[in-house]
Amino acid sequence: MSSKPSALEPLRVRVRRFQFIVGLGFLSLVLGAMLSVSLVLRLHARVNALPSDFVRIPVAVVLENLWVLGVLPVLSYLAARVIALRTWTSAVGAAVSGGVFVVALNFVRDGMDGLTSDWGVASALRILAFVGGILLTARAIRAGRAAAERGSTAAQAKAEARKSEYDEFLRAAEAAGERLEQRESGAGTEAPAASQEAPAAAPQAPASADAPAPSGEANREGAGTAPSGDVKTPAA
Repeated sequence: MSSKPSALEPLRVRVRRFQFIVGLGFLSLVLGAMLSVSLVLRLHARVNALPSDFVRIPVAVVLENLWVLGVLPVLSYLAARVIALRTWTSAVGAAVSGGVFVVALNFVRDGMDGLTSDWGVASALRILAFVGGILLTARAIRAGRAAAERGSTAAQAKAEARKSEYDEFLRAAEAAGERLEQRESGAGTEAPAASQEAPAAAPQAPASADAPAPSGEANREGAGTAPSGDVKTPAA
């Protein structure tokens, strides 16, 4: 007998979903940080060589927030292909979890001064990048869910096509079996009828004693023997 579902099962599902979203944001932050560091090391000279701060600062902000602008949407898309994620809950939750880790790292490195100071164009651009990352992540989740639905629809159509082919093959096999049975039953009924209509050839009965003998045999018998009573003696 199947056990009754526990009353805490919905809570467990929510906890697992929350853990997955937090892990998605943290993984995006780690991978994005690795990508950002590698790109900054390669493009540091070119970024510093830009003529104006209005160009240099946005490029630096984009490189700094690659985890939310590029890595998180890609991972969310891949996750939505496998798991039914809620669009805005997953996007906002993953981005906020990654942002909390960033703020915690800045607090550990610079203390409260790192959180309260340096509010300017760069900070506004970081906020815009964060919001843009949330929007891109939500769009990626929708695209992933749509792709998953298309894949499931195609798989279902393929399964139905295979089922119809199997049904046709099964009907053809049943029809062939019925024809074979009819052929065997027809051959079985024709064999006794043929044996009754065509009896076996019997040997001819021997001629009876009362039947007259053939003329040739009678001539030979008459020529060989003569009746004794009718014999006449010639005159002296």
